[in-house]
Amino acid sequence: MAVVEAMVVYYLRRLFALQYAAVLAPGRFSFPHAYLRHEQIREAATIVMLLVIAYLAGRGLLQKLAYFLFAFGVWDIGYYVALKIMLDWPASLGTRDLLFLTPRQWWAPVWEPLLASTAFIVVASLLLLSARRR
Repeated sequence: MAVVEAMVVYYLRRLFALQYAAVLAPGRFSFPHAYLRHEQIREAATIVMLLVIAYLAGRGLLQKLAYFLFAFGVWDIGYYVALKIMLDWPASLGTRDLLFLTPRQWWAPVWEPLLASTAFIVVASLLLLSARRR
């Protein structure tokens, strides 16, 4: 899933003639309105895929939450790893990125989603270990 997401970003940036070396920042780039709804639907579909993984993997609500957090964290970190391998982007952890378009454009340096994803994996692992002990 992470590689598929990275390829989508690759194609979108090629379509919109954006260079990965350029530092994207709020105000200097706005997602083209003609494609915005389609991209928001794709983002929602990604979340639905992660929810389905959690639903199928977990037994109770807490396990389902843990599997969702774990899948989201692994997916997001894998996404940035795939972008780095395929496109040598981002240049650094401080590079600003357009994280989500739903419900509005969310911008942050790359280290923020990586930190959040790492926290998701840690919390999910603790929840799953706790459930296993019970």
